[in-house]
Amino acid sequence: MAVLNIKNLPNSLYKKLQARAKSQHRSIAQEVTHLLSDALETPKFLSILDLKGLGKEHWRGVNPSKYIERERASWD
Repeated sequence: MAVLNIKNLPNSLYKKLQARAKSQHRSIAQEVTHLLSDALETPKFLSILDLKGLGKEHWRGVNPSKYIERERASWD
């Protein structure tokens, strides 16, 4: 496993990182790994049906791409 050393990390940033790690019950190294993983992962795109609490029952059977195309066409 690789080792990462960070030089000249501002104290204020380290304190924020330390507080965040503590609030997440992680070590500072675990928190840095978690933050870097989140920042560098390819975002997972959700379909309209994957969105919870936004009336997904109204979107059953609706093709999101076609719906958006129709909406955009209606703006002209």
